[in-house]
Amino acid sequence: MDGAGIDVWVGSDEKKVDAIMCIVDLMKKDSEIKILIGCTEEEKEIVYETHNETQYMKGVLIRR
Repeated sequence: MDGAGIDVWVGSDEKKVDAIMCIVDLMKKDSEIKILIGCTEEEKEIVYETHNETQYMKGVLIRR
């Protein structure tokens, strides 16, 4: 939605699409989808926490 392409988080596990993060950023007034590739459960938690640490940005992690 921001015109900059889709962001990808690449983890340390087998290189396959594991999940996506759907993000809403109220400060930028936009939404984004981030693709998680090869992320362990711990790495998915880091991604989730990163996109939910402020009151203006929230995300939902959708596992495959």
